[in-house]
Amino acid sequence: MNAWTSYRLQDFIPFTAEVYFRLLERMGETFWPLHLLTLGLGAAALVLALRHRPRLACLLPAPLWAFVAFAFFFQRYAALNWAGGYVGNAFIAQAVLLVVMALTGWGMDKAPRSTSPPVIMGTAIALFGLIVMPLIAPLSGDSWYQGEVFGIHADPTAVTTLGLLLIMLRGFALWIAAIIPTLWLVVSGLTLQVLDSTGAVVLFAVLAFALVGGIWKSVESQR
Repeated sequence: MNAWTSYRLQDFIPFTAEVYFRLLERMGETFWPLHLLTLGLGAAALVLALRHRPRLACLLPAPLWAFVAFAFFFQRYAALNWAGGYVGNAFIAQAVLLVVMALTGWGMDKAPRSTSPPVIMGTAIALFGLIVMPLIAPLSGDSWYQGEVFGIHADPTAVTTLGLLLIMLRGFALWIAAIIPTLWLVVSGLTLQVLDSTGAVVLFAVLAFALVGGIWKSVESQR
């Protein structure tokens, strides 16, 4: 027990900030201009969710979760961190779950009110993941390729999906579908905290906002 308590969070992050952000940058360089397609799919999913087409909106992000699993976690992140393969498997599981929910319609909120606070919060989170997150790096003076993009990088994929889930789903299904995106954002936030990046605050703020939205929607659905 004493051996475990001697570990610090830093001991589980076997890379430097420079190495990690260079990895993100290489993802951007390697797959440009695929960003345009993934952002288009994300925007389409958001529009469909708001237009009461939740099953199709749920299906669109699924292949992007699988893509991030293979292109980022299995092929790149796993070379830096032994846990990368496990996270990749979790992203594959999320892709499968989204497909199953889209095909079965389980937990779908077929007529979300656009004026409902959880729907507004979900829309804000999704737009943050689609529009704001890709701009954070270049506006901070870093390379445009380091900007994290939905469907290419893990963080905006999880953030945007959380926003979509708040719009599309309700009840128990909402919480089940949110587990993997939430867990990854916690892991990523802790990683960025160790790397002394302000991005950690951003991810934790998104998680808190999404939690409030999820609780609010659960209360609404029970009325």
